[in-house]
Amino acid sequence: MNNVLKILKRKQSFFRNDWENNFNHIKDTFNKSKILIIGGAGSIGSAVSKILFQLNPSKLHVIDISENNLAELVRDLRSSHGYMSGEFATFCIDSGSVEFDFFLKMNDCYDYIFNLSALKHVRSEKDPFTAMRLIKVNTLSAVDIIKKNPEAKKYFSVSSDKAVNPANLMGCSKRIMELLLMSQSNKTNIPFVSSRFANVAFSDGSLLNSFEFRLRKKQPLSVPNDISRYFITDEDAAKLCLMSVSFCEKNTLLTPKMIKETHPLSFPEIAERFLFANGFKMKECSTENEARNFFKNSQGNKDVWPVFVFKTDTSGEKELEEFNYKFEKIDGTKFENINIVNIENKVIDFEKDFRNDLDLLQRKTIIKIYDLINLVNKYVPEFKHIQKKKNLDEKM
Repeated sequence: MNNVLKILKRKQSFFRNDWENNFNHIKDTFNKSKILIIGGAGSIGSAVSKILFQLNPSKLHVIDISENNLAELVRDLRSSHGYMSGEFATFCIDSGSVEFDFFLKMNDCYDYIFNLSALKHVRSEKDPFTAMRLIKVNTLSAVDIIKKNPEAKKYFSVSSDKAVNPANLMGCSKRIMELLLMSQSNKTNIPFVSSRFANVAFSDGSLLNSFEFRLRKKQPLSVPNDISRYFITDEDAAKLCLMSVSFCEKNTLLTPKMIKETHPLSFPEIAERFLFANGFKMKECSTENEARNFFKNSQGNKDVWPVFVFKTDTSGEKELEEFNYKFEKIDGTKFENINIVNIENKVIDFEKDFRNDLDLLQRKTIIKIYDLINLVNKYVPEFKHIQKKKNLDEKM
């Protein structure tokens, strides 16, 4: 955590003051509550699980499809915090499975449900098969979860800055999720709340996370020079999720206030800071081969590390994030570094049509990525897919 803050050039967690000023209310919300976390072993899910573990809920169940990450979560909690007075258990099951349905039947209803499961990568739209799963997991699976928990006090399903004026399928799927869950919330009276946050620095699978693997394997880094991103830590992201449940009313979400202290950072800037924190100077390379061959040709330059710096040429990459639509109502008065955003605006119930359209598409003999783009574009007209006929898997 401290090392990440150092790389981001921050002295403390971005939401530290808001968290500490409202901690008693947050603690009262979750104390003695029954909580289910879906996708609870990823970077953000683990951070949410660790905080809730210390808030003394009566039941904390964590579900994920990664048995390795679940095992590490348990080891981490036992090593740092020991045991909680309530019931804590993890389950390696898919929330869209028959096993999950049995799991719910055999457990009492939950007060609060956190859905942190998602396919989050822009690179997931490289083929229609992965992209179809991305759409189903990020949209209909999120709706099915709330339907299977009709007595929940509040349902949190994580969104993304990419959901605002989306440029890729991942962002568009999150926007559809927001629209579907707002409609479902209005029908069931289970408040749907969410958060859209910036890039989570060094989260699993992220470009920054890959830096650590490249150093370990003595391989060059690779970064675009024309994209900037806002960054928060996984602890910040977890706090935003928990505060969303503690403070948001139905169909509202939290976003970070993008102020001077969180100005967007370029990836070369982050790469240089990361390498400096690990004792290296950055050597900028103009081609992949130059970067790959650096270690073979270097003359004992042990304090220099190669970084391939390139102009973005892959599909789906926006130049900069957005955190809200112009029509959404923003309240920035309650918190120092957080906005409360009311996202409800003429909510239309299109779940049945969406399911039917997806079902018809799946019956086709051949499916292309453009079929999926056209499908979601029907429900999110502002979706402008950035198509460059090259995906991230075709780059170093």
